[in-house]
Amino acid sequence: MNDVCICLFASAGFDKAVQGLAGAGRRLANDLGGLLRAVILGTRSDELASAIASVADTVILADQAEIAEYQPETYLNALARLCGDLSPRAVLFANDTYSQEIAPRLAYRLGGSAAGDAVEMRVDGDSLSAGRQVYGGKAQAVIELKRRPAVVWLRARSFAPAAPLPEAGKITRAALEVQADTRTRIVERKREQGGEARLEEARVIVSGGRGIGGPEPFETELKPLADLLGAQMGASRAACDAGWVPPTWQVGQTGKKVTPDLYLAIAITGASQHMAGISEAKIITAINTDPDAPIFKHCRFGIIEDYRKVVPLLREKLTGLQK
Repeated sequence: MNDVCICLFASAGFDKAVQGLAGAGRRLANDLGGLLRAVILGTRSDELASAIASVADTVILADQAEIAEYQPETYLNALARLCGDLSPRAVLFANDTYSQEIAPRLAYRLGGSAAGDAVEMRVDGDSLSAGRQVYGGKAQAVIELKRRPAVVWLRARSFAPAAPLPEAGKITRAALEVQADTRTRIVERKREQGGEARLEEARVIVSGGRGIGGPEPFETELKPLADLLGAQMGASRAACDAGWVPPTWQVGQTGKKVTPDLYLAIAITGASQHMAGISEAKIITAINTDPDAPIFKHCRFGIIEDYRKVVPLLREKLTGLQK
């Protein structure tokens, strides 16, 4: 079959990443001449199902009590059953931790091909191809996915949302016999307080690096600037590894891949691992004391100066503009 299946988790909600996922799925389904089908795992998913039904041809809900909480093996078994029954040409995931964990394992279960962090999906004859950024965004690799189905997770904000259908798709509940994973269990949950939006969806990001010098300046210098800009806070791996800020702030090859309209890099040298996470940013600006810092080769605007002199001036100017 030439249908495309998008896999969602009820905890995500109908955010920009999911909207982009649906848009990518719809365009790929149209190119293949198939239908767009959505599979949602997790309880309290009726609202998400209604939203997805506005852009998908069919929606399948799996909301048994056994999958109320995310468990990798349980979710993997459920998706293997559901996607196996649908026999889609492609299975697409959004850019989140669950998807990155499950997608390659699902591809193996289904005997298909896997790729991640895709910014483009295309039909190449009898096979599908996924485009992804490489070498810190300096080039794009095209990965041919010969085995069916192609299982791919997509970079957030790299795909436009799908247009609503004239008539909403049909919503059904899957009659799954789900067996909970008894090898692992959740003993405690700690929810970190985040910003108003996920970092991957932020339009403006203020990010600090090792040159910030410690945890205090993130709160006293960068956070007020981010508030004035309506921005999310980010950081380099060095700052996160030092324990100055939460690991959820990490931007880079081993952190979040972000696509903001404006990325302000403060005291970040711009190593290739960090650039891999911001290669899709529309405008990169940088403040650094080192005139030879790699970040200056990639930014549109750069200031060679100590951030402690520049950031207060920026806050002063922005405050004046808001009056």
